[in-house]
Amino acid sequence: MVMPSMEVENSSQAEEIKLRANEAFKAHKYSQAIDLYSQAIELNSENAVYWANRALAHTKLEEYGSAIQDASKAVEIDPKYSKGYYRRGAAYLAMGKFKEALKDFQQVKKICPNDPDATKKLKECEKAVMKLKFEEAISVPNSERHSVADSIDFRSIGTGPDSSSLTTLVTALAAAAVAMVVVMLVVGIAATTVATTVVAVVVVVIGACWWGGCTSGVFSRSHTVNLDVEPQYSGARIEGDVVTLDFVKRMMDDFRSQKCLHKRYAYQIVLQTREMLRALPSLVDINVPNNSHFTVCGDVHGQFYDLLNIFDLNGLPSEENPYLFNGDFVDRGSFSLEVILTLFAFKCMCPSAIYLARGNHESKSMNKIYGFEGEVRSKLSETFVELFAEVFCCLPLAHVINEKIFVVHGGLFSVDGVKLSDIRAIDRFCEPPEEGLMCELLWSDPQPYPGRGPSKRGVGLSFGVDVTKRFLQENNLDLVVRSHEVKDEGYEIEHDGKLITVFSAPNYCDQMGNKGAFIRFEAPDLKPNIVTFSAVPHPDVKPMAYANNFLRMFS
Repeated sequence: MVMPSMEVENSSQAEEIKLRANEAFKAHKYSQAIDLYSQAIELNSENAVYWANRALAHTKLEEYGSAIQDASKAVEIDPKYSKGYYRRGAAYLAMGKFKEALKDFQQVKKICPNDPDATKKLKECEKAVMKLKFEEAISVPNSERHSVADSIDFRSIGTGPDSSSLTTLVTALAAAAVAMVVVMLVVGIAATTVATTVVAVVVVVIGACWWGGCTSGVFSRSHTVNLDVEPQYSGARIEGDVVTLDFVKRMMDDFRSQKCLHKRYAYQIVLQTREMLRALPSLVDINVPNNSHFTVCGDVHGQFYDLLNIFDLNGLPSEENPYLFNGDFVDRGSFSLEVILTLFAFKCMCPSAIYLARGNHESKSMNKIYGFEGEVRSKLSETFVELFAEVFCCLPLAHVINEKIFVVHGGLFSVDGVKLSDIRAIDRFCEPPEEGLMCELLWSDPQPYPGRGPSKRGVGLSFGVDVTKRFLQENNLDLVVRSHEVKDEGYEIEHDGKLITVFSAPNYCDQMGNKGAFIRFEAPDLKPNIVTFSAVPHPDVKPMAYANNFLRMFS
């Protein structure tokens, strides 16, 4: 059958546009690539390749919801197109939806049974799913959990507890269980049998230890770790309970040289920060006196050397030079621990010098996937993994500057009529839920057209200029400042000037080529002065160096 001339012409033109899109993708210009793939799809919407390619570009921009939609369309057009399942599985993995990802990689393996890469990724996904089932099987209900922070007294040098007894055992059992899972899967044992066996072994071992009344080892009630500061330790030291500017400067210099902070002082910084954050409301009011200034920074994402550059450009945090860091301090960048300890140390030094807001990456689910958990475990200990998770739940969700500027990590809401009092009333001391006000504060994004739409990330929503203006009017505010999205220039002004996105991680993940930015507000007029900057060199440690193995495979 001969295709009509118009259809032939459209298909030919679509192919030309696809090639331009591919070039934009190779140049890391992912937004441009998405626009070009969209043009190709308009000309020929029945080509599965265009949809799958656009899905990959969405993934690079962390728009996983849109990636899943596009990849689903690709496999709808061609159910035997393996890359469609592959792209969707990768997006599910990035969202932590391992079970959904497993189904897609099983389909890839079915279509390409002899593809070693497909086999490798399927095995990694199977291990992730089995580990998830294992963790679910041994999880302790929230009502029965004990605070790690409450069990640590950094002042009792030499007698501080190590990671909780159960946590240490869980870590060991998790490693053994994963190994057992791999062996059983290799020999072809059914997944249900594997899961049952793992749970049974865990229950028996834990039960035997617990009821046997272990008096030593991981279940010992007196299990301690030596927090003495060794004589040979040459790094920064805190004298007494007070974190001073001299200490913070010395610590930053040590971090710059890739030296570690002693655990005893890391405990002190994190625990003192926790006490301050717990006392704050979920919405914090900030007062900037006349003729004074205030700086708002966006995502830093573990890019410690770029954080130091911000301080070089704008000065160190102090009562006269206060900052608000608007969430996503950690993950992806491989110096996340240095970032968070620096920010927390400034908070301890002078609480009014620095304000900290929670981002969507200050959560267990994100830290487990994107590197912070692995980095903390590598540089400090398992105890600190739990401790940071607790402290992140204490971070405020939003700030208001001089009753006029609303600052939040993500964005606005799925319903109208949300008042500042509603935000203050949120019980934030938990892991972020998958819906509701707290979720939307951390995850939502602006869109260029009115109304509301589904989230391109798969969590939260997209909101238009009308939503922004109504929220500001109903709460007598002038401006929304948010972060959460990489921008080519480090910032973007949207919604008729009523919303500014600020992103402070330049050349994000060492590949995006974007600038970073921060905003200085001068009181009383609070006119935003946006300062942009470029990335600075850092030691040869790649982003995602501590991320989960299966995610690094797709990076």
